Amino acid sequence: MIQHFTLPSGERMAYRYLPGEGSVPGEGPVIVFLPGYMSDMSGGKAQAVIAHAEVRGQACLLLDYTGLGQSDGTFAEKTLPLWRDEVIALLDGLGIGRVVLCGSSMGGWLMLLLAEALGPRAAALVGLAPAPDFTDWGYHEAQKAQMARGETLLQPNPYGPEPTPTYAKFWAAGQESLLLAKGIAFDGPVRLIHGQADGDVPWDISLKLAAALRSADVQVLLIKDGDHRLSRPADIAVLLAALDALAGARA
Repeated sequence: MIQHFTLPSGERMAYRYLPGEGSVPGEGPVIVFLPGYMSDMSGGKAQAVIAHAEVRGQACLLLDYTGLGQSDGTFAEKTLPLWRDEVIALLDGLGIGRVVLCGSSMGGWLMLLLAEALGPRAAALVGLAPAPDFTDWGYHEAQKAQMARGETLLQPNPYGPEPTPTYAKFWAAGQESLLLAKGIAFDGPVRLIHGQADGDVPWDISLKLAAALRSADVQVLLIKDGDHRLSRPADIAVLLAALDALAGARA
């Protein structure tokens, strides 16, 4: 059942929370699925994760970022640091302690920002075609200059008829949140899954991320014919197996 949590801003964030069979609130670990850019918890991967968690009796949290899905807000006003803080507010409001963060595409960048902010509460990370720093490597210089002038960038959308916008506010906040060059202060286990046929996020981004993470327990799994969505049954099976292996991990 979809519920809503009122954030300090007054906006409501939509979420679906399974506490897990026999779990004690605040102990976890709770699998938290973080969708990609302009995606929400209705997507196939998010639904597969929570359905699998329900079968296993595993605690799981899905959510819609503000400005998207069934949450309040205007997408053009949102940024990664804002979403990071709102997700933490939701976790605190629900009494959730330890988490296994699972980030898809842009959600993989948000996953890393959350891991640094949560410290020992972040038990493990699973990235699916993670896209950290995409405001930097994902645009050419003319596009960056356009957004730096405060203009909205519109690009063809391979997944729908409407163009994909990147708002100047989102881009600027992303440029202030770059991680790959400075290193990422996380010491727990990390599993990164990436398709080598990904046309949106080059698979070598996962290799760069593995190098940037402070943790020594990092594994990268490359799926030769996998695209960016990684939504085929076989791809989702790989994701669920990674989550099963790490859901009991301790920081």
